Amino acid sequence: MKINLDKFVISKKSRPLLIAEISCNHCGSLKLAKRIIKEAKKQGADFVKFQTYEPKNMTLKSNKRIFKIDKGLWKGKKLWDLYNKAKTPFSWQKDLFQYARKIKIPAFSTPYDVSAVNLLEKLNCPIYKVATFEVTDIPLIARISETKKPIILSTGMASLKEIDEAIKVIKKTKNNKFVILYCVTNYPARFRDFHLNNIKILQKKYNCFVGLSDHSKDNAIASLAVGMGAKIFEKHVALKNQKKSFDIAFSLKGDEIGDFSKTIKYAWNSISNENFKISSSQNLMKKYRRSIFITKNVKKNEIVTDENIAILRPNGKGIQPKYLKSVLGKKFKSNLPFGTALKWKNIKSF
Repeated sequence: MKINLDKFVISKKSRPLLIAEISCNHCGSLKLAKRIIKEAKKQGADFVKFQTYEPKNMTLKSNKRIFKIDKGLWKGKKLWDLYNKAKTPFSWQKDLFQYARKIKIPAFSTPYDVSAVNLLEKLNCPIYKVATFEVTDIPLIARISETKKPIILSTGMASLKEIDEAIKVIKKTKNNKFVILYCVTNYPARFRDFHLNNIKILQKKYNCFVGLSDHSKDNAIASLAVGMGAKIFEKHVALKNQKKSFDIAFSLKGDEIGDFSKTIKYAWNSISNENFKISSSQNLMKKYRRSIFITKNVKKNEIVTDENIAILRPNGKGIQPKYLKSVLGKKFKSNLPFGTALKWKNIKSF
């Protein structure tokens, strides 16, 4: 099984990929957005990802209580105000894609409605992500699927039944190029919020590659997810020492992006072998294994007994311990001093 994501091919043997989510960390500045893209590239991210929406396509400008966030990181904010300040405007999209191509980092986006998909198609967006909150927006998923582009489906909050419905829509268009992104929809997500065995469950149930949308503040989650088979990781990113943004509390900043990238690569390297393997560096330690040594001065024709030999460290390139019974009772060929590693040439054969 393989799937192409722009210039990368995901397979059983491929390393995990890192998607740097710009999100709203641009704080309304196109210049800052480009600086974050450049930083993501510098720090080893494989992709950058944008969000494509206007507030009018997200919610209503209303003072009703239902349109106000009552819990969590953005408690007290009206949905319209949040999305209006956090948006990556339609007017920026072409510029951002061109800049990403200029510095040679693949870019794609999350469209939040059909008009966003239509815009992104004009910009030749190579991949589409379905956001966690849109996993039940069947018309949107259908429109994305019709593009025949690879789809990354985020599953935060979604039941298996809801995931089934979304994937059924994708497959109906004969688009089998999808990856599931397991997600915990808490910002930031706590360690106890993760049920990482879900990655294996999703892999088995849908016979596809699975990744992790990681809103945690600890790289340990990512290391564990690699062990579960996660193939792509999405993290929100910002500049070093950046203090402001709605998402800054769970974003990687500057060098932290590089550290995260290294973490998932190191974790992958530690589990990537299919056959039993011993690192070559361990060979240096073989000299400290045991072998048979002479423990007192011995004379020619003296009998080899457990009084004059013993199995000891290090490995003096002598007879291996497993042959102890084979040498006991034989005779020494010559006088040998204390501390000599016993070799086959030192004993007489009967």
